[in-house]
Amino acid sequence: MVAIIDYDAGNIKSVEKAAAFLGADSIITDKPEEILKAHKVILPGVGAFGAAMHKLRERGLVETIKTVVEKKIPFMGICLGLQLLFEESEESPGEKGLGLLKGKIRRIPETQELKVPNIGWNSLDVVRPGKLFEGVEKEPFVYFVHSYYLDAEDKNIVTSQIDYGVRVDASVEKDNIFAVQFHPEKSSETGLKILDNFLKT
Repeated sequence: MVAIIDYDAGNIKSVEKAAAFLGADSIITDKPEEILKAHKVILPGVGAFGAAMHKLRERGLVETIKTVVEKKIPFMGICLGLQLLFEESEESPGEKGLGLLKGKIRRIPETQELKVPNIGWNSLDVVRPGKLFEGVEKEPFVYFVHSYYLDAEDKNIVTSQIDYGVRVDASVEKDNIFAVQFHPEKSSETGLKILDNFLKT
């Protein structure tokens, strides 16, 4: 059973549909007891960092997520779900993230050539082998929607990056934690393969 954490962030239904397409039984839930019984847990999300952390605290889900990680249950953050795993974000000064991984979420600098938010397809530079990219082409093409990006403190956990005016850490893996800034559920066959790799961990 895959638990998809419900905290009123966007894009949850499309993750559920992708998991179902891949043959996974999943449940959208904000109940800690259901999340802790799951064999895999996904934290999706589109929205603002501060509002999302407020919702997670309000529903008692911060400690639940930390327990999932401590219990070594495979855990995946998607888009905003990746950002929340880190310590803080320039989007919401003073608001602390989950702090499960070290690093900061920074604003993508605007230039004449590059629009913010970054919306569209980018090819990943896979900088380190990771479980999510097993059997995936060398420079996978995936779909992004974001105005803020991860600057991980420990680059050894970073598995892929893109260049978008700055070097963006696009995915990370550490122990049972997996996270991607892009949307695998919207990234065609490549994205489904990445999601399937997580479901098979």
